[in-house]
Amino acid sequence: MDEPLISASLVFRDDGTPYSPRHDDIYHSAAGALAQARHVFLDGNGLPARWREKPRFTVIETGFGMGINFLSTWAAWRDDPQRPPALEFVSIEKHPFSADDLRSAHAAIIDDIAIAPLSDALASAWPKLEAGVHKLALATGAVTLTLAFGDAGDLLPRLAEHGLTADAIYLDGFAPARNPDMWTPAIFASLARIAKDDATFATYTSAGHVKRALIDNGFAYRKVAGFGGKRAMLVGKRALSVGH
Repeated sequence: MDEPLISASLVFRDDGTPYSPRHDDIYHSAAGALAQARHVFLDGNGLPARWREKPRFTVIETGFGMGINFLSTWAAWRDDPQRPPALEFVSIEKHPFSADDLRSAHAAIIDDIAIAPLSDALASAWPKLEAGVHKLALATGAVTLTLAFGDAGDLLPRLAEHGLTADAIYLDGFAPARNPDMWTPAIFASLARIAKDDATFATYTSAGHVKRALIDNGFAYRKVAGFGGKRAMLVGKRALSVGH
């Protein structure tokens, strides 16, 4: 049975950056949430170029947080005349925000008026904070957001069993030292089962044990420049099939 959810608390540091007391970590760089999402996750996965000429493109994310990566991806899809007809975004979150806190967070950190209608649509469709899988149809059904509320170690295998496959993987979810449960060997093994043969991934971290877990599960990585003064981050792709 799914455990009862404990929602996230909306807290800001003195510099205006949203902060998680539970994990003692920030949700995004002080250099900007949208800019970080575009640099790390969109550019890191070669988007929007990689989704062109595909009928459907699926992203899986570990750690929805405030939804900034999703909103940035949706905006890039919306603005791309060569976009695929369908965008599927699947994200896991153990401690989701309430709809009201999501609106408050977005009002404080989103500085792009072109994103505002998407933010409003997301908050308006936000599900009840109940453990399990919630599917939201957005953009008249062309964009599907699947929110899996609960523990990633439990939910990822269930998603894999139901046939989920990913074109791109966003490895987010606070720093490995702050939230180790999101960076376990089992998490990477599940992602390897979900990843398509040409899947890519990106993450802001470059921790040694993350590199080892990626290699152990059939992903090849390379270090590239990080965001907001961070020296390095990891990007890469599926390198081989892994049988687990």
